[in-house]
Amino acid sequence: MKLALIGVGQAGGKVVDEFLAYDADTGADVVRGALAVNTAKADLRGLDHLPEDRRILIGQARVKGHGVGADNELGAEITEEDIDEIQGAFDSVPTHEIDAFLVVAGLGGGTGSGGAPVVARHLKRIYTEPVYGLGILPGTDEGGIYTLNAARSLQTFVDEVDNLLVFDNDAWRKTGESVQEGYDALNADLVKRFGVLFSAGEIQHGGDVAESVVDSSEIINTLAGGGISTVGYAEVEVDEPERGGLLSRFRTEDTTPDSTEATNRITSLVRKATLGRLTLPCEVEGTERALLIVAGPPEYLNRKGIEHGRKWLEEQTGSMEVRGGDYPRRGDGTVAVLVLLGGITNVPRVKELQQVAVEAQNNLDEITDESEDRFSELMDTDDELESLF
Repeated sequence: MKLALIGVGQAGGKVVDEFLAYDADTGADVVRGALAVNTAKADLRGLDHLPEDRRILIGQARVKGHGVGADNELGAEITEEDIDEIQGAFDSVPTHEIDAFLVVAGLGGGTGSGGAPVVARHLKRIYTEPVYGLGILPGTDEGGIYTLNAARSLQTFVDEVDNLLVFDNDAWRKTGESVQEGYDALNADLVKRFGVLFSAGEIQHGGDVAESVVDSSEIINTLAGGGISTVGYAEVEVDEPERGGLLSRFRTEDTTPDSTEATNRITSLVRKATLGRLTLPCEVEGTERALLIVAGPPEYLNRKGIEHGRKWLEEQTGSMEVRGGDYPRRGDGTVAVLVLLGGITNVPRVKELQQVAVEAQNNLDEITDESEDRFSELMDTDDELESLF
């Protein structure tokens, strides 16, 4: 699936940067264009893979490159005011080559949570391709203003995109990690999962061809109907057979994996991916649509195993719209299963955020003061730093 990526805010920019690294490392060639949009100069400087001319600083007249201090209303206003500048950056993106836009943002900060829905709404007005969101929920230990921003932004973002894929930091943070280590690991986990999803069906030069191709239309159909989606992933190491070549005819040992073992491996991985740690934990039953992708060396992509896994997924979700297929890839030494659950409804974390939004109305003045204090401190600190140079 060919994508144009737009990272809004610090977290969004970092994830897009990680996507570019993944695309280069795997040779997936999924990313057809990428932008990072932010109100903070420092955040844009911290990107490693995105070219300088693809980093768009907005709101300079209002916040002078210092960011919005977790004020998502200000983030939304600035993005709306500078939307023409953002649109101008798309002029060099070959939009005729893409299958969809993906707007990525952390929903706890100010620029991402406020600006991402504005960008998504603009893209949907201009282009005919689907516009998806990838929203990252903050951890509950990050503070009240971040939780409130996420509660506000989640519903707005869902309304503006064709589907919102969600990654919940709270479910993935490990104890004992520093903040930086934690976020680097989370970004790697996130991109690995969504990278497999969007890479499936993209045939590389000289690569193997899938028996049951998962192309962009399968992903689009699974995400059709809007709402919130989550992804599950599981993998296991295997002894990857050497590719057949001129000398392969002289080999006497049989390197073909056992069919029964391959079937059992796939069905086990499907269960683990579905019932294990999803990017957004939820009750699987009641899922509207699902997509199963089995990736790995072609010799291990047992058709019977994929079909058994698909039928099991139908039983677990209660959905009759469960698609499935294989994604041949070599060099990883793993067989991996990815499960995309589209249109999930029973999500404890979302219910928790909705409750936070209701309770926040009673403490709105206190939360607003917290946001304003953060913004003032940020401006004062940056002014002091600038005076040193």
